[in-house]
Amino acid sequence: MAKNTAKHYCYILRCADDTLYTGYTTDLKRRLTEHNTDDKKGARYTRGRRPCNLVYFEEFDNKNDAMSREWHIKQLSRSDKEKLIETLPIVTS
Repeated sequence: MAKNTAKHYCYILRCADDTLYTGYTTDLKRRLTEHNTDDKKGARYTRGRRPCNLVYFEEFDNKNDAMSREWHIKQLSRSDKEKLIETLPIVTS
């Protein structure tokens, strides 16, 4: 049996209204597109807050670790989330 080598991600988006959204995915590019364009697959929270920009992510080898980290990040205060984002900024061109 082949071992699953898919990566799992916990991520933070900054929405147009400057709120932060934390989520889990196996495909960051696809998920960001869904948040910004797809009313059926994008999260309800982000639909009225577009555009959303990826500002932070962490990569994991398994779903449980990624979802656990997502839960922990969701428990953080906004100021603690901002500090986390500052530790690993996403550079876009």
